[in-house]
Amino acid sequence: MPSKITHVQPGSIAERLGLQSGDEMHLIAGEPVIDQIDYQALTASSSFDMDIVTRNGESRTIHVRKKDWEPLGITLDQSIVSAPRPCTNHCIFCFIDQMPPGMRRTLYVKDDDWRLSLMMGNYITMTNITDQEFDRIIRRRVSPLYISVHATDPEVRVAMMRNPMAAKLMERLGMLAKASLRFHCQVVLCPGWNDGEVLEHTLRDLRTFYPYAQSVALVPIGLTRFREGLPYIRPYDAHMANELLEKCKVWQQENLNTLGTRFVYPADEFYCLSGQPLPDDEAYEDYPQIENGVGMLRMFETDLRFAAEDEPVARTEPRRLVIACGTSIAGNMQRWCDTFQPKGTEVKVRPIINHFFGESVTVTGLITGQDLVGQLKDEVCDAFLICRNMIRNEGDLFLDDMSVDEVRSRLPAPLYIVENNGEAFWRAISGLDLS
Repeated sequence: MPSKITHVQPGSIAERLGLQSGDEMHLIAGEPVIDQIDYQALTASSSFDMDIVTRNGESRTIHVRKKDWEPLGITLDQSIVSAPRPCTNHCIFCFIDQMPPGMRRTLYVKDDDWRLSLMMGNYITMTNITDQEFDRIIRRRVSPLYISVHATDPEVRVAMMRNPMAAKLMERLGMLAKASLRFHCQVVLCPGWNDGEVLEHTLRDLRTFYPYAQSVALVPIGLTRFREGLPYIRPYDAHMANELLEKCKVWQQENLNTLGTRFVYPADEFYCLSGQPLPDDEAYEDYPQIENGVGMLRMFETDLRFAAEDEPVARTEPRRLVIACGTSIAGNMQRWCDTFQPKGTEVKVRPIINHFFGESVTVTGLITGQDLVGQLKDEVCDAFLICRNMIRNEGDLFLDDMSVDEVRSRLPAPLYIVENNGEAFWRAISGLDLS
């Protein structure tokens, strides 16, 4: 479908070429424009033709000459923005399939869209991409992508994702590498399914694609109490987490010796679960998987230390703070509080047991408003602190649809929302950002 121009920026190339609001864009460089990815790629070069139909119905071919990557200066209507492409898998570990009924509709949306992988770092499985669409990925030089691998063995991957298209993974990774396109990988580890020898095989396979395969994150399965009809998966315990971390140290050293990079990175949850100390900054190199929860705790602690060294304490009068967090991070959080809490400030860490999703869910970002209220209502303090990632991006609702204002009204002390970084944490406990 052609895209209509809704705005032309004054003084832009588009204005100089005579483009106007209401004109329709049909082809760029002889190709139809499917979406924003096409538009950005096709208009990036210094020379191309645009076929348009003016708002008066006249067909025109415009010859564009400009600097590489210089914007045309037009805004297109919403026809160029399509809905996210849905997931076609039925993964045994899918968190959305483990959600309780009756929640807001947006929480049940399963997207698996390579365009969001490029633009936002979303992980995709590539099972819903046709061969024609995959050719477009290659032509458009889409890089980097973030790919959910889980297993490179075709039979294992198909069994875990319950989709025959999952068997095409290695072929497509090879095509990306041949085209010199970069990608990051993740493996959601499900004990008894893709750990042990299967995992060893997966990591060896992925290593053959280096440097185009740039990193692999190992993430433990998240299990809620709503798994009726889904296969049994054993959750990770402290012993299993310790075993995995010890194996990771061996793999990382091998990769350093052969590739010059650790390549494989276990998620922070494994350190929380095992009780092992966090690695140093250098162990995460350039933090390639930070958005996947790999190295986030180390970066938090490093930023906290720098902030405590650079920022003065704003207040010294006695006060009591309660920090509510997930049970997995509670040990590290208490250690940070004991180390960095200012003189005169008493900070208590209150791990919140997740009754809503089930006690096996231990991360802070999945704590609900009702669990906060139920477990904090009898606390005596001057203020409560919670992490921003408990709240949806719009900033007003917890996962159970309780509003921030409703939670505030039911707690015995003021509630403050703190950004998820060490500097913000320091400013909160030192009184710089709390009035």
